[in-house]
Amino acid sequence: MNQADFDSAFEALPLVAILRGVTPAEVEGIAAAVYEEGFRLIEVPLNSPSATESIARLVRSLPADAVVGAGTVMRRADVAAVKDTGARLIVMPHADTGVIAFAKENGMLCIPGAATPTEVFAALGAGADAVKIFPAELVPPVALKAMRAVVARDIRLLPVGGITPETMDDYRKAGASGFGLGSALYAPGMTAEAVRERARQFVAAW
Repeated sequence: MNQADFDSAFEALPLVAILRGVTPAEVEGIAAAVYEEGFRLIEVPLNSPSATESIARLVRSLPADAVVGAGTVMRRADVAAVKDTGARLIVMPHADTGVIAFAKENGMLCIPGAATPTEVFAALGAGADAVKIFPAELVPPVALKAMRAVVARDIRLLPVGGITPETMDDYRKAGASGFGLGSALYAPGMTAEAVRERARQFVAAW
């Protein structure tokens, strides 16, 4: 997985499927459903049941153009555990520059979380490949637009948190490069077909 692969995934569809709470027994079917609807960026948060097992299954089962990784990565040890699965994407809720740098030193793609321009620039300085604007509820479109006045358009900013198909347009107009989609896309207990229908709605909204 290199930068060109990452760029291709974003160009295909700049939406990250966040499968929080998914189990290893169901993860392949659910991930296949969102992949078939166009998603190429898929994460399993580490606070999901047996998360690294689920991630390893996705690395083996999804086509090579899928960018698979972990969310809720907090520590360097988490980065190492994700690397061992064969995944290459690290998504963080925070902008710990030490963890970002460690991820990059280990050849991983990294999307840390930030809620202020200070955090965004610190994350970029540490090597972030994109920045997750989190929680988006604290950074409404008007705030994102102000942030874009100082953050170059080629820097990928992805609001995450409470995003629905109905709220995407205002964020796009404010400068969002894409989105991370959590419980409005997948919630524990949902069938693959139910997730597929939600995925289809997000793709249509984009």
